[in-house]
Amino acid sequence: MPTIDSLNSALVVDKPQVVDALIAPEGSLEVLSQHEVVRLRDTSLGGLHELLRRCALAVLNSGSVEDDSRQVMERYRNFDIQVVQQERGIKLELRNAPAAAFVDGQMIRGIREHLFAVLRDLVYVHNEIRLHPRFDLMAPGGITDAVFHTLRNARALFPGQPPNLVVCWGGHSISRLEYEYAKRVGYELGLRGMDICTGCGPGAMKGPMKGAAVGHAKQHRSSGRYVGISEPGIIAAEPPNPIVNHLVIMPDMEKRLEAFVRIGHGFVVFPGGVGTMEELLYLFAILLHEENAEIPFPLILTGPVESADYFRRLEDFLTNTLGSAVSRRYQVILDDPVAVARAMRRGMEEVRRFRIARSDAFYFNWVLRIAPTLQTPFVPTHANMAGLSLHRDQPLHDLAANLRAAFSGIVSGNVKESGIQAIEAHGPFQMRGAADVMRSLDNLLDSFVREQRMRLPGRSYTPCYEIVV
Repeated sequence: MPTIDSLNSALVVDKPQVVDALIAPEGSLEVLSQHEVVRLRDTSLGGLHELLRRCALAVLNSGSVEDDSRQVMERYRNFDIQVVQQERGIKLELRNAPAAAFVDGQMIRGIREHLFAVLRDLVYVHNEIRLHPRFDLMAPGGITDAVFHTLRNARALFPGQPPNLVVCWGGHSISRLEYEYAKRVGYELGLRGMDICTGCGPGAMKGPMKGAAVGHAKQHRSSGRYVGISEPGIIAAEPPNPIVNHLVIMPDMEKRLEAFVRIGHGFVVFPGGVGTMEELLYLFAILLHEENAEIPFPLILTGPVESADYFRRLEDFLTNTLGSAVSRRYQVILDDPVAVARAMRRGMEEVRRFRIARSDAFYFNWVLRIAPTLQTPFVPTHANMAGLSLHRDQPLHDLAANLRAAFSGIVSGNVKESGIQAIEAHGPFQMRGAADVMRSLDNLLDSFVREQRMRLPGRSYTPCYEIVV
């Protein structure tokens, strides 16, 4: 059992219940040189401290039913974290940490691993990526190289394994029926030896991982991978679920999305809201580009039969905005987890043959062409949201990229602290574009509001956007 040196193990009586503790490393930071320890501590005390504090709190708050990052930060406003240097390495000193992260005075091991994964990734990106001259973060190749090195440093790349990593996307705010269906799909994927990668949060991200864990257990497969990829802006609203055994924190949303498509071999999309649409449109902005036309890319949209109307509206939106060509890049399978898993298994074999023919790595998709506009962070200010080009007088992959940015802004206004503050200060984001495109967008967003896909069930929702035709 892991041990901690308690600084003040008694729970604070006042709500929320909190605890102070000194935590030893778990995972990739267990063995460090003295030089590495000094750099780690210096970095954490500098400009990264507040970022580390916020991401660490999100991990410690895992299991919470709150998806408003600002409310999480306010609830634990007295929480603090410091890197403590010792002869044998480092420890983390926690003050006023959520008591739910501890059992009988010891931090839950999975949470402890996630906590040090946050420290590992934030410091690595700061010291080895941003401050290193070898990475040109203004060039497409430099950005992809940075994504690769961040994933490799996090031990999220597995050379030698055939394609078997399924990226599962879907909403954190879904019905119990949809959650159980996602779990059944994960179970069937797990029975067939496939691993799972998600955004690491609850709902449709947790379901496939939980199902796959049972499938792997039935096959006596002890090496199952449950990769969770997050970024600082979203992690408080979607803290890592307990199934995740490889947590990676990418520096921003765009690098997070690129990480998904570079390491994933197939994609399954469950019902979701604006975050799921952002991810899906990011894919179509890649797949509709002529340079990627011949690359096999298994993409399945699936849900229980009760979600048929959701997928009908989603397909109407896609064809109304991106044309009929988009339908050739995915398939819809309703209410049949076995068919989903079998189709994905066939897709994996296509990917394997293609990668061999092109001498591309199984563990990282170098061949895929990703446009610079998809790699550059989109900052959802009111001016940038109003200035998005949402009309048909442009290549379809560019329209998909601009629609992706629109949904990214709505995600920010819904759950990210910076976006919520911007809406409070300046009112809703306004989006303008061609009348037919904006009508399709408005209809889809209205359906998300009606079905409570914008926020967790039971929480009121005021739109952070306005559609201007």
